[in-house]
Amino acid sequence: MVKSCWKLSVEGDGSRRGTRVGGQRGGDPNGRFDGLLWYKDLGSHVNGGFSMAVIQANGLLEDQCQLESGPLSSLSSGPHGTFIGVYDGHGGPETARFINDNLFLNFKKFASEHQEVSANVIKKAFFATEEEFLSRVKHQWLERPQLASVGSCCLVGVICDGLLYVANAGDSRVVLGRAERAVRGVTAVQLSKEHNASIESVRDELQLLHPDDSQIVVLKHKVWRVKGIIQVSRSIGDAYLKKSEFNKEPLLAKFRLPEPFSKPILSPEPSIFIHKLDTKDQFLIFASDGLWEHLSNQEAVDIVHSYPRNGIAKRLVKAALKLAAKKREMRYSDLKKIDRGVRRHFHDDITVVVVFLDPSSMSRRIFSRSSTVSIRLSGGVSSSAKS
Repeated sequence: MVKSCWKLSVEGDGSRRGTRVGGQRGGDPNGRFDGLLWYKDLGSHVNGGFSMAVIQANGLLEDQCQLESGPLSSLSSGPHGTFIGVYDGHGGPETARFINDNLFLNFKKFASEHQEVSANVIKKAFFATEEEFLSRVKHQWLERPQLASVGSCCLVGVICDGLLYVANAGDSRVVLGRAERAVRGVTAVQLSKEHNASIESVRDELQLLHPDDSQIVVLKHKVWRVKGIIQVSRSIGDAYLKKSEFNKEPLLAKFRLPEPFSKPILSPEPSIFIHKLDTKDQFLIFASDGLWEHLSNQEAVDIVHSYPRNGIAKRLVKAALKLAAKKREMRYSDLKKIDRGVRRHFHDDITVVVVFLDPSSMSRRIFSRSSTVSIRLSGGVSSSAKS
């Protein structure tokens, strides 16, 4: 029996809200569910168009995503724009789901308090979401100690008043497709900074922050890991590497460090980059690292530039899956037959949000309620399904 627990919350860009759909194919104006794949071929936001797709590989989907477009604060005269979030969980889906439910609300709260969108507002939203999740870990410590070992990368983009704010904690990525006169086609420009121990500058940063810990980064099975456990150095959640009180029994022994630590090992602080948008900026590709394991920045940008907008996020996901199959010397059609859980041996969960930039909308100062869009996708497939 095919049973789907994709949870889709939609406002403004369709007729249904907070729906839970059982594994049928197609027919949903707010996106389509096809086994392990969810996709929305094309939608509109206040700054242009967008396309979204998510493929599940883990037994429980650990990737979550959202797109919010319209008011960015609770004030009627406040800023308008588009908020994009990609949350790549690890150790379980709980942190990514929590971020999906709370980060944008925290962002709107601080944008209302400061009456603006800024790097400071985004950073405050990250920290507030982190503290709220760690409070949940503390509250449930005796009943669910494993919650302390769950975390999530967090990639956010905010388009407002002609500026793009990019905030990243972890190793998801956003790439800009930019038209350059000297180059035929579109050039890929990476806008996010990643925090993965495989990057030398990240290892240097960790060693600088922890000069007395010779084991702060360890090469284990040819992979650099923080404390020999985790690849990312920044995240939301992962309480067991933030506070010593969560790095002890009843937490599983494999997560416990041999000695207590006095300051956090991982950080929730995002790297923030602000980019002034202009007419050369064509589109943005937000994606979890599952996409970038198989496609280079330029390869992804070339695909978006070369094909119609309709269904372009799904096309990127399928391009990555075909490469994943090729690397294992198998056919894409055979990969599609592999169920969730086992599928993780071939590729990760993959989330892609392609956001097209309409130059005429960037300077628009008047927005109507009908332009409000809210899409949050979570859940996944809970029993046998193929895609």
